[in-house]
This record gives sequence, C-alpha cells and structure tokens, in this order.
Amino acid sequence: MAQDSLDKRMVKEYIQSLHQLTGIPRHKLEDYGTTNSLMNALEHPHSLELTSMQLQKVEQLNEFLISHRVLQWEEENTQRKITSPDLAGSYFSAFLLGLRDRERFMVAFLDNGNHVIETRIISEGGLTEAPVYPRNILKAALNCDCTSIIMAHNHPGGSLKPSWEDMEMTKRMVAIFEPLHIGILDHIIIGNAGFTSLAQMGQLPKAVEEAISYEAITLKSLEEVERYIPAPYPEPIWDGVVREEEWER
Repeated sequence: MAQDSLDKRMVKEYIQSLHQLTGIPRHKLEDYGTTNSLMNALEHPHSLELTSMQLQKVEQLNEFLISHRVLQWEEENTQRKITSPDLAGSYFSAFLLGLRDRERFMVAFLDNGNHVIETRIISEGGLTEAPVYPRNILKAALNCDCTSIIMAHNHPGGSLKPSWEDMEMTKRMVAIFEPLHIGILDHIIIGNAGFTSLAQMGQLPKAVEEAISYEAITLKSLEEVERYIPAPYPEPIWDGVVREEEWER
C-alpha cells in the first residue's frame, strides 16, 4: 500500500513538472496516462496533439536530458576515452536511448589513444529509415584528423538485432576507411533493452578488395525489413570474449 501511495505521488509530481516545463495541460497528461505510459509523452509528443510551442518545449527538454546524460558519462569517464564495446554502448546510449520518434546516425571520432575528439550527428530520418552519406563521415574524419571512428544509431522500434542495411553500411565504411588507415572500431545499435555491438558479436566486417561506393545507403529498422525479406546473414556467434587488442592501441 505504501508503495502504491509512493508511485501515485511520483506520477503526480511527474505530471506537474512536465506541465510546468512544457505548458501541456495537466488534464491532458492525466488522461493520456490512463491508457499510455507517461514516458511516451516525451518520446512520442505528437500523439498528444500539442501546440507548436508545447512541441518546441518538449524538444528542448529532450535535448536537455540528452546533454545531462552525456555530461554524466563524461564525469564518470574523465579522460573521454572509449576502450571497449561496453563504454561505447554507454556513451552512445546517453545520446540515443529513448529516441523513438526518429532514427539518428552518429559517429564518434577518436585519436590514437581512443580519446573522443568529436561526436557528430551525421543524419536523421523517420521511424523506419535514415539516409547516410559515407562522404560526409569521411569529410568529418579527415577534418578532425582522427585515427579511428565508432558508428552508432538507434532503432526506434526497439530491436537490438542489426538489419541487412546496418551490416552493409558497416562493410562499406570499412572498405572506405581501411586504405586511409582509419579504423572502424565498432557499430553500436541502441534499442529499448540496451545496445548491441557488432564488434562484440564478432560481426565487424574486414576490409575486402572490391569497388568502393560513396553513394548513400538508407538504414532501415529491422521491423520494416522483416516484413519483406528474411535475414540474409547468419545468426552471430560470440564466444563471450572481447579482445582488448582490437580496441587498445
């Protein structure tokens, strides 16, 4: 009973705070919360039929929460150094976790000590896809004089399984960057239940001798792809060991 009272009080405080920060009427949030998770008010604000001003304030609040998570990560990792898939996953989760209304593709550019030089949003799309132009990543990598990169994007539907397009994008990026001696350390996928690391799964492609394409590739969510085609690659087999020499320099 005490727990129920606490939960009700926290929900009431959450609604009051969200109302004060965004201007969304309390009664609208209360009605929405009777049949939906109140977290969706931030993750899917359009479902509440808000005004343009209210939507703008929700977006500002979401950006604040992302900034807070990133600053918290940096405080816990003062050297801004990413040396393992777990650190990469926690880093990009700060940016992408809970982003359910669009797909966002990001890249972290690292120096030869695996310190983060810069992290950029490369592209954003809709719920099911995001176009990614390799030339934009290459230009940014050369501008910041990095020695390796880590890619990441979210699946708005929540799936942690890489799609065929995810694998093809990673393969293409390895083919482009390997001759330039810029390493592709990982491709992180953020979903509802955490993250997936292609390096950790043993699915990070190796460079192959073939024609390199700089054309855009559109990343699609697994939910969208599975409506039409079966997964064209085998289930990953991981022995549970992440070899540090693949990350440390």
